[in-house]
Amino acid sequence: MIHAALVTDGVRAARYTSPHLVDLAERFVIGFDPVDAPTLEEVTADVLACADRLRAEGILGVHPTFFEATTAIAFELFRRALVEVGVMEVGLGGRFDATNVLAPPVGVITSIGLDHQQYLGETLEAIAFEKAGIIKAGMTIITGSLPAPAMSTVRRVVEERGARLIEASDGVHLETEMNNGQAIVTIETPVDRYGPVQLALRGEHQIQNALVAVRALEALQDHGWIVSKDAIEAGLSAAEWPARLELLELPNGQRVLLDAAHNVEGARALAAYLERWHPERPPLVAGVMRDKDVDGIFEALLPVTSSVIATAPDTPRAMPAQELAARIDACRAALTDPPRTRQSVDAEEDPLAAVDEALTRGNTVCVAGSIFLAGAVRDALKRRAILR
Repeated sequence: MIHAALVTDGVRAARYTSPHLVDLAERFVIGFDPVDAPTLEEVTADVLACADRLRAEGILGVHPTFFEATTAIAFELFRRALVEVGVMEVGLGGRFDATNVLAPPVGVITSIGLDHQQYLGETLEAIAFEKAGIIKAGMTIITGSLPAPAMSTVRRVVEERGARLIEASDGVHLETEMNNGQAIVTIETPVDRYGPVQLALRGEHQIQNALVAVRALEALQDHGWIVSKDAIEAGLSAAEWPARLELLELPNGQRVLLDAAHNVEGARALAAYLERWHPERPPLVAGVMRDKDVDGIFEALLPVTSSVIATAPDTPRAMPAQELAARIDACRAALTDPPRTRQSVDAEEDPLAAVDEALTRGNTVCVAGSIFLAGAVRDALKRRAILR
């Protein structure tokens, strides 16, 4: 939303995000377009050659990780393209993330939940401390609705480092209604009034994201960038984010709802959306990585879906379909709601075959549990639609 508003306002803006769904170029967007393949190949070769030279000279002790390399590639792509404002997504945590070599004027901490505990810590306070590692002196930090222990940690770090904190909801009057899964919002901040505008991205959780985006764009004004009200509203109404509650219409009239929910927080947001807008409880095609909280994810999703087909995207990190099916079945059996005991759980290793099977069970199918799965299914469905 922030990036879309900047580009709409005529700013030469770029965004760097991760992971990608299908193509590495998705991570590097200048204007509204992913970087072209020849430019990406040229910059990648230059960055990797630089890393090899620094290794050979003994300046660099270890070879960069994949994410460190892609982050350096993003910086160089944007430098060569004369980008004025970069919207950079932190990869993991914040304090030790490769993106944290930057000292940006505005930073955003949208939400904090229990995820990646093996790297970030077992408590909300510990995870918040890692995410607050992006905070630097003189910076403006915008926060979404954070759990109290996390918010307390962020406030402390802001004060210690001489930054400025804006809690997105402070001083805001918010009016919302839902239209077929998309929110229509009117946001009145201490600076301006926006809307009513229908958010492009589905789900009630996008209301808070929109509020955070608006406050971050307003905060840029204190650092020399004035973004117009019209552009901010356009950013909310035109932002595209594939596989985030993305509804694909198939040629035969059936639909596939793709969501990259891969942790408990994401699964709960998806569950809330399904409960309200798909009371028929669609069949679920699910795949997860081995390090995820399977029980937490499916405790959220099982009550709002019917049958489940476990599958596995093509990556060594993925939990095999049969193993995942067994885990989901055990979770189903542990639920206290009696109808769940009749919920079938099957396994199909091939993701597209799993979707095909699910489409025999309902007119709308939900695919979730992994960004890798969402990307594979989205790409396959779009290729199939073109071929047909």
